[in-house]
Amino acid sequence: MSRTRETDMTGLETAFTPLQSLAGGVLIGLSAVLLMLAQGRIMGATGILSGLIAGTAPGDRGWRAAMVAGMIAGPLVVLAVTGQMPAVDVPVSWPMIVIGGFVVGIGVTFGAGCTSGHGVCGNARLSPRSAVATVTFMIACGITVYVIRHVLGG
Repeated sequence: MSRTRETDMTGLETAFTPLQSLAGGVLIGLSAVLLMLAQGRIMGATGILSGLIAGTAPGDRGWRAAMVAGMIAGPLVVLAVTGQMPAVDVPVSWPMIVIGGFVVGIGVTFGAGCTSGHGVCGNARLSPRSAVATVTFMIACGITVYVIRHVLGG
């Protein structure tokens, strides 16, 4: 699968990867359906991780640990299939990554879930709260990209 890069007017490169994106979306959707069928649980990544760390009902840690291990093992599967680790280009500094993670954590807390919980699972269940949360995510994302690329210039 090849990657084409487009450079916009700010000099930031945007990778156009339709096949990888489609495959990733299919795998996320499939895992959400399988988790609902097997455990009767909604696949919200932050809820799964926080339940693993903070503890939940007895017997609940196993499937959470398996999900987190599967998320971490993804690049190793790519390595096994293609013979090389996936390329990860992060065009920001470590302090910006930490700040971004903190901001996402705040959003997940106030939004009562993350993009996988609301965007994939909640919308599939026709949850009004998830529809509002997903629209809010998309608007915030658009504003953030606009500000970073066109106001701050980078």
